[in-house]
Amino acid sequence: MSSRGSMSPRIKPVSAKKSVILSALDVGTSKVACLIARLDPMESSDLLRGRTHRMRILGIGHQRSRGLKGGVVIDLEEAERAVRLAVDAAERMAGVQVESTIVNITGGRLASRHFTGSVNLHRRTITDYEVHRVMDAAASQSATAGRTVLHSLPTGYCLDESRHIRDPRGMIGDHLHVDMHVATCDTLAQRNLMIAVERGHLKVEAMVATPYASGLSALVDDEAEMGAACIDLGGGTTSVGIFSHGRLVHVDAVAVGGNHITMDLARGLSMRLEDAERLKNLSCSCIESASDDRDLIAIRQVGEDARDYPNQIPRSQVTRIVKPRVEEILELVRDRLNRAGVGLNAGQRVVLTGGGAQLSGIADQARRILTKQVRVGRPVGVQGLPEAAKSSAFATAVGLLVYPQVAALEHFDAPRRRGGATGTDGYFSRVGRWLRDSF
Repeated sequence: MSSRGSMSPRIKPVSAKKSVILSALDVGTSKVACLIARLDPMESSDLLRGRTHRMRILGIGHQRSRGLKGGVVIDLEEAERAVRLAVDAAERMAGVQVESTIVNITGGRLASRHFTGSVNLHRRTITDYEVHRVMDAAASQSATAGRTVLHSLPTGYCLDESRHIRDPRGMIGDHLHVDMHVATCDTLAQRNLMIAVERGHLKVEAMVATPYASGLSALVDDEAEMGAACIDLGGGTTSVGIFSHGRLVHVDAVAVGGNHITMDLARGLSMRLEDAERLKNLSCSCIESASDDRDLIAIRQVGEDARDYPNQIPRSQVTRIVKPRVEEILELVRDRLNRAGVGLNAGQRVVLTGGGAQLSGIADQARRILTKQVRVGRPVGVQGLPEAAKSSAFATAVGLLVYPQVAALEHFDAPRRRGGATGTDGYFSRVGRWLRDSF
């Protein structure tokens, strides 16, 4: 990669034959959640394609997030403290000490770019070396000043006139092409988040785009294969990942989320933020019903204390505040995808994850605005989760534990070919490679 860009930490893919204990840290604008899990090898499954291990949660800890806004660190000490508390709770429950962890990233303007690489084969049999050559040709174009590469995924190969090839190894042809999807974020946002985690004496093993992690956790059967969009409705940011032919092909994010709904309620009803958050979680809907004018909700406004009798307001008044913001979020996502030209690649399925996906009626609103089949996604294929964590709000955290099982799909640097006995790339090795690449 060019020195103009930077790379996020790379995790070594887990062996399909070994058990391992991993830690995942979901650092969001609303909450920080830490999961510690044991991964044991399992047989391949049609329901959860790509997974090589079954997961059992050993420890879980979560804290109210502090020091982040829109997925970006704005107060390093507060962010570090929230991370420490969440990790400490998970460690005490699991009875193990965490030294390294996998972290998600939502802020920093997630974005995608696509590159094409090609090499001449001269009718040679394609080996790992040729595959790495063509991927290097695509990846070498992706470095951009101020941006960090999070994921670099080949989405398909073309051999001469044959397209949509999954794995060209063993085939013979003249020209090999690859399409590469590269997901990036702002370098400074990524580094500040790493600092907040590392100040808690933790090594960051990998950083994963939030919608990618959520999709790995919540998509089942053939959804990723046939085409699906995973929309993660977080507190400060709504992010989206598009999956097609089993691979992540696009990421994007808008800096509007569930906290904006809370702020709308607090302002519109003159409530404290914590009371507005509780109202949103327990009593709000973004769909109007005929009984809304008759149903009354008790609220406590700013300046009132526990001795004051709470005000009674019709549910319709709350819905009129919540509904426009939900529509705005979904319309922003729809418009961004259409402008990027990937709206049709999402297929007919949309899966909603994140804490915002628990808002009553949001799936119905998404069906209307996105004109797709919509369901609320929850983490699947994991054992030992407490009942309160078996929700869309923990899809990202569980997906971070799935990520090492699919990390081998990504490509960043071609492996070095050993030269002589010293392990260096000697003269004859370089000449041999030049002859092979050129003729």
